[in-house]
Amino acid sequence: MSNLSEAYTDNPLHLHHIIPLDFDSVRTVPDSHVWPTSHAFESDDQLSIPTVDLMDPDAVKLVGHACETWGVFQVINHGIPLDIIDEVESEARRLFSLPTGHKLKALRSPGGATGYGLARISPFFSKKMWHEGFTVMGSPVDHARELWPNDYQRFCDVMEDYQKKMKELAITLMHLILKSLDLSEEEISKVVSPGGASTALQLNSYPFCPDPSRVMGLAPHTDTSLLTILYQSTINGLEIFKDGVGWVLVSPTNGSLVVNVGDLLHILSNAQFPSVLHRVVLKEKQQRLSLAYFYSPPTDFHVSPLALNPAQIPLYRSVSVREYIHIKAKDVEKALSLIRI
Repeated sequence: MSNLSEAYTDNPLHLHHIIPLDFDSVRTVPDSHVWPTSHAFESDDQLSIPTVDLMDPDAVKLVGHACETWGVFQVINHGIPLDIIDEVESEARRLFSLPTGHKLKALRSPGGATGYGLARISPFFSKKMWHEGFTVMGSPVDHARELWPNDYQRFCDVMEDYQKKMKELAITLMHLILKSLDLSEEEISKVVSPGGASTALQLNSYPFCPDPSRVMGLAPHTDTSLLTILYQSTINGLEIFKDGVGWVLVSPTNGSLVVNVGDLLHILSNAQFPSVLHRVVLKEKQQRLSLAYFYSPPTDFHVSPLALNPAQIPLYRSVSVREYIHIKAKDVEKALSLIRI
């Protein structure tokens, strides 16, 4: 897992792209965080993304269809006990409710990948986002010790347990998704091996905002990962972009998790599965929490289009995970087009 954090050390950020606003002290939205309001914030709240029951005998077909038509779906009967999710959410609340000065003790370093700070996509946007995050890769013990010198073990245990469960689910999902592409077990095992993976858990907080309609929680972006598994608390905010439709709200439903296709899976599928553009807007005057788990192959793994029939030509060149992270760190919007053949 450390090799994923190493992939980020080569692209250090300035501190002003890492340190969140002191949300506790602001009574009005500062100009730095005011996004231009327009119809851009509108979304289709009637349409809903597909839901897949992992116990369904047709799960392979359903998952494949959802990936191809939407690039995102909700998953139920996923096998993650709800009490474990509740524990992680509770620990995330404990962390984000600490005073700002205290949270800064666990600040992500300029060349670091883990700890407290703004979203990594912040430098690509002229306005700041109404967001604070905490990134975990493996054990968060070093940062947790800074936050709770005498009471850090519970946070570490809960985060490590959740990552283990998420990894198992990610592997299950990847098997279903790759089977839907008619890949052989041998080909699947090259992409998904229990030992080798680059993973990260991102705790997200969108704090109380005095004027939610003027801010952006998380700007539109795609994920670098093969896939991302997201838990969102009961507050609305996540929206995905669907061609021909526009922005579609993804409402939290009890017990379900959201799974979305990332750039690396888009490449593997030779653009058959869209890497879904998504954002978070603030719809309510209260804090919103989410937990995002990113699953990718090891950083030295080369990703290239698979499952090509003789009539198909590859749309992307082969690229290592590490190299793609570097490309995206320099240009978040054009990364995919830069490796297109």
